[in-house]
Amino acid sequence: MSDSDLSTRTVLVTGATSGIGLETARQLAERGATVLLHGRITEEAQAAADNLIATSGVPAGRLRTFAADFSRLEEVETMAQRVAAEHPHLDVLVNNAGIAAPERHTITADGNEIAFQVNFLAHYLLTGALESALTSEPGGRVVNVSSSLHRTANISWADPNRARRYSRLAAYAQSQLALTVFAADPRVTAVSVHPGVCRTALLPLYAHEGVSPSEGAAHVVRLCDPAVEIVNGAYYDRAERVDPAPSATEDRTVKRLNKLADLLVGHTS
Repeated sequence: MSDSDLSTRTVLVTGATSGIGLETARQLAERGATVLLHGRITEEAQAAADNLIATSGVPAGRLRTFAADFSRLEEVETMAQRVAAEHPHLDVLVNNAGIAAPERHTITADGNEIAFQVNFLAHYLLTGALESALTSEPGGRVVNVSSSLHRTANISWADPNRARRYSRLAAYAQSQLALTVFAADPRVTAVSVHPGVCRTALLPLYAHEGVSPSEGAAHVVRLCDPAVEIVNGAYYDRAERVDPAPSATEDRTVKRLNKLADLLVGHTS
């Protein structure tokens, strides 16, 4: 992995308060990047920043904190407006925030199945809102922290909320497939990465054992480095570029998903 200096880079990491997100933020900041830490609430984001300052010696001036509950799309829009206003140029957006779908079928106040909204729709909305910041100069990129479980999924186009037949594993996998498909959207250069099975809150979905969040984060950070060339829509399993599920790069699927996502986030024309 390259250890090149990232002091000219500004990176927003969603879900940066624990697990892979926190370790991604740590590694980026240690290499000099200005890191925008997103947390569900202000106190959690600030606690993450304080943690990095105390344990890594990262200067406080290299960290910024932002808050939005991704189960509330209005909060995502408000946060995006603040990020764009304060950082009109953004080098990288790491779409990392994620939850395991709950045992019980759960619908957000916006009317969407919660895992589909938190893991995909909120990131779809955020990425679109930050498009101008990410494309203000050449080289802006998006890194979607996806999952190998996207290969087991299908998008239930007629019932994306899976109200008729709910399975938490199917709902989670659907959200990861959507996030992987979204990387092939041509508006912003983006890739997806499965960081490996890590010891995080999502571990029970995968296995009983996993690698450290720091090891998983290293694969995310590598893709944030401008020295690493990327191709729009590429998918990585840890450090290796591999083909995603066949549907993930189909032009028809990308367009269909964008249309569905626009509808569900309220961006109908």
